[in-house]
Amino acid sequence: MSERRYTLTISCPDRSGIIAAVSGFIAQHKGWIVEASYHTDLETQRFFMRQEILADSLPFDLIEFHAQFTDLAAEFKMDWHISDSAQKKRIIILVSKQDHCLNDLLHRWRSGELLVDIPCVVSNHADLRGFVEWHGIPFHHVDMTDKADAFENIEHLFRLYHGDAMVLARFMQILPPDLCRRHAGQIINIHHSFLPSFVGAKPYHQAYQRGVKLIGATCHYVTDELDAGPIIEQDTVRIDHGDSVDDMVRYGRDIEKTVLARGLRYHVEDRVLVCSNKTIVFK
Repeated sequence: MSERRYTLTISCPDRSGIIAAVSGFIAQHKGWIVEASYHTDLETQRFFMRQEILADSLPFDLIEFHAQFTDLAAEFKMDWHISDSAQKKRIIILVSKQDHCLNDLLHRWRSGELLVDIPCVVSNHADLRGFVEWHGIPFHHVDMTDKADAFENIEHLFRLYHGDAMVLARFMQILPPDLCRRHAGQIINIHHSFLPSFVGAKPYHQAYQRGVKLIGATCHYVTDELDAGPIIEQDTVRIDHGDSVDDMVRYGRDIEKTVLARGLRYHVEDRVLVCSNKTIVFK
């Protein structure tokens, strides 16, 4: 993205005139909309909108945008957010011993494909310290012997580094419910199965025992219910009777890293809006 943009996202009760009102507000201030997406969820009767606006086309900054837009938002009972592409999201990555998802994210970050800041990486093992620090990123080892203390430390680091999102890149630990609730919509996990099938530990072993013909990976928001949060992105690969559990794990690693990267990119570009326990993803 070469030009600085503001991204406006809106969720509100569906009714006529929403698009006209928002587009009219932007046009009134000479704003230039370069991308627009809309969706109505018929079950909940909620309307969802995402617009990208050239920042330089507006005569004011985001502070003044908030002041000017407040009355319109109140009229339509909007839950809304606007972000600036010049302000990169700050991503705190949590990882265990497996490094394939971490390695992929750091490669995309270094190459400029993933436009985020990564102020630190946190792990319950010290194995990946050298790899992370080689990238110039601080590494924090958190001992999980006392889990309550460990998760308090993790949340402290998230706040200390002013994190916008916490990414569980095969962290392999269950987060406490209160942490999930405090940071709803900010914690992203990659689960190595095509949810809702095979939740919990060792999903490839579960899939092998069931003789499935497809395995997959799921990127989702973390909630206080294990592996049941709103799904952001998924993908699958076909297998057959000749594939062992080890084969499935090997195939799965490729899917896990690509699904996590796509889901995270949708999140940092403000393309994901949550509707109950589902998501609307404007790709």
